[in-house]
Formats: sequence, C-alpha cells, structure tokens
Amino acid sequence: MILPLTLATAQVVLATVGQRQLALPSAMVQEVVQLSVDRAQLARQAGGMDWRGEQLPLHHLGTLLGERLVRLSDQPATIVILRGVDRLLAVELDAIVGNREVVVKNIGPQLIRVPGIAGATILADGSIVLIVNPLSLVQSDNAKRIPNNSDTASSAAARHAPETPEAPVIMVVDDSLTVRRVSERFLQRHRYSVVLARDGLDALEKLQTLVPAAMLLDIEMPRMDGFDLLRNLRQDERLRHVPVIMITSRTAPRHRDHALQLGASSCLGKPYRETELLALLAQFIVR
Repeated sequence: MILPLTLATAQVVLATVGQRQLALPSAMVQEVVQLSVDRAQLARQAGGMDWRGEQLPLHHLGTLLGERLVRLSDQPATIVILRGVDRLLAVELDAIVGNREVVVKNIGPQLIRVPGIAGATILADGSIVLIVNPLSLVQSDNAKRIPNNSDTASSAAARHAPETPEAPVIMVVDDSLTVRRVSERFLQRHRYSVVLARDGLDALEKLQTLVPAAMLLDIEMPRMDGFDLLRNLRQDERLRHVPVIMITSRTAPRHRDHALQLGASSCLGKPYRETELLALLAQFIVR
C-alpha cells in the first residue's frame, strides 16, 4: 500500500462554460460582475469593459478554450475580473456555481504542455474538473495571432518566418511541494517549460516519456533520493547527457564532491540565487 505524503488543496471558483464545468483559482479572482443585457452587448462588441475606471480586455472563456459559442444577445453576462502578475483581465462565463476547496491532482506529462491547464480535481459526484488559468490561455492565444492581412508584405514575411522553437523543458525533482511550485513559477517566467516530480521514482516514471533539457535535483527525498536518481540517469544511454543541477540544503563539501563524482553538472545550495541558476541553465542549454 502506497499512501501520499502530502496533498495539495486549493480554493477554486467553479464555473460553467457550455456543457463543461471548470475551476478557476480563487486567488486570481478579484470580483464577479453581472452586466445587464445592454452593457453586455456593448462590452462584447468593444472587446473590453470599464472596471473601476480601468479599461480591461474582455474574453469569453469558451473562446479561449477553442469552443464554438452559441451566445444569446438578449442575455446578461457573468464576468470575473482576474488579476495576474502585471495585469487585469475580464473573462465572461456562462454561470458561477460557487466556491470550493478541492484536492489538486497533477495532470501528468500528456497535458503538461497544454497552455492554461493548472491541474485537475475530482468533485464529490465523481466528475473530473480541470483547473484553468485564463491568463495563460490569453497569452497563448495572442502568440498564435498573425499580422493584419491588409499589410501584405508583413503577412508574407510572417508566413515564411521560421517557427518559434518550443521552450526547453526543465524537470524539477523535490519532495517539497512549495519548492516545486516556486521553482515552476520562476522558470516559467523565464520562458522554460517545467515538469515536476516529487521524488526519484516519480521522476524516473516521467522520464520514460521525455528527455528534459536539464534537471534541478534535490538530495533528500523519500522512496529514491537524489544521489540514487543521478546514478540511474548516468547509467541510462538515453539520459546520461542531461545536465543535472543539484539544489540542496546539504552544502557540506563531501555532499558536493559526491554529487560531482556521480555526474552532477553543478551544485547549488538552498536558497539558491536566481541569477546564478539562470546563468547555469544558459550555459547548459542551447536555445
């Protein structure tokens, strides 16, 4: 019998879009606004709305999810005001179900690169609900837009321009949920894709389907520690060349020397300096 050592819980706002139920992180939701029919029509036509004296872009969550909308023009609108790191966004929903505290489930390597999906949860009735981040969906949608067709030369240049390469994948292996989440947000801000693993065995399972550009590896972890995982990596022909940066509170020279002997590319102590980590990643990864 294997029991989880930790469970990640989160407060979410349950909402409906078409026939689908979704969850939004409550920490992002500033306010829920109900617009009358007339105000809703004006906001939809303008693609934005005024909120407390600030003009916010307006998107429908169904559109961001790639669904075809059947929207009735004589219906009021339910709007959630979302706050990101550096901006506000207005998102229209079909309805708000209410607030819940849910257990967050990892979405696995199959969906890790899908923009806007922060996790999933299972409700009391057994239904699976995705936890979405509309801000990431908007960023992804903007990245896919092409220039205005009225500018023929610009459009032609865009069509023949090389595709933007995918973000390098960094695997973060640490038994601390807080460390994993903080590292994930930090790396994503610097345009890395991130895969998380809670210990060595979890990492080995996920490495069966991917080869990351680099790994950030803790030492003290349950089931399989960082030294054992590193030893396995260096014995695997497919993974032996992956750069591994050990990030650990064990800063004694003997631990550092042992990690380097096993094949670590570098060692950093906790808490690490972000500039130092970025410099190492830039050294090991060719974009």
